[in-house]
Amino acid sequence: MDRMLYIAMSGANETMLAQTNVANNLANASTPGFLADLNYFRSHQVEGEGLKTRTYGVDHGNAIDFKPGTRQMTGRDLDVALNGEGWFAVQAADGTEAYTRRGDLQIDPNGMVTTSNGLPLLGEGGPLVLPPAEKVSIGSDGLISIVPLGAAPNEIAEIDRIKMVSPEYDQMEKGEDGLMRMKEGEDGVRPLAPVDPEQTLQQGMLESSNVNTVNEMVNMIELQRKFEMQVKMMKTAKEMADSSATMMRFGG
Repeated sequence: MDRMLYIAMSGANETMLAQTNVANNLANASTPGFLADLNYFRSHQVEGEGLKTRTYGVDHGNAIDFKPGTRQMTGRDLDVALNGEGWFAVQAADGTEAYTRRGDLQIDPNGMVTTSNGLPLLGEGGPLVLPPAEKVSIGSDGLISIVPLGAAPNEIAEIDRIKMVSPEYDQMEKGEDGLMRMKEGEDGVRPLAPVDPEQTLQQGMLESSNVNTVNEMVNMIELQRKFEMQVKMMKTAKEMADSSATMMRFGG
């Protein structure tokens, strides 16, 4: 069978994977701190007998657009945005330490500080839990201070410092949950990123997603057209195979 069918089929499959990433980016266009996924492809020769006259594109996984989103003033005490290229440490749903730029914080009924999607925010001493408070303040260095419930305004208690890290991008990878983690070492263990004391934040601000919705819509249209072209190639390959079979019958 001519390799044309295999090339078209592979191309359609890779295009569908790219469409999935575009759809995920669009779905998270309004998610604070979300970093868009990028696809990159490489050409590979189709192996087998005969001359190497066919190549096809292979998706080599997702890259990440690390460009920060725009910062918006909210005035809300529990909204924080990183000033640099670092990350907040959170506890993922599987219990592991992960990293995000999402800074829309809230305090649950148990006093635990979480992101708005329910992930516990980590301090340098572990998950951040606050006692009942009249007021919560977050310093530029991540130090969380409170005025305890019923206390005078000048009675300030320091709780813990938000864990902020800044490992090299090539040391991290993005999980299916959208969170960043350190890559596994040779021993199969994921190290924990160390605290970066140089990282600072700003209270009352929030970083938006870095997804460009216009570009993503254009990408979606282009990918749809590519998929349609590849399906047409598969139909053409079938027609050519049917014609060859008919000629062989007549020749016999």
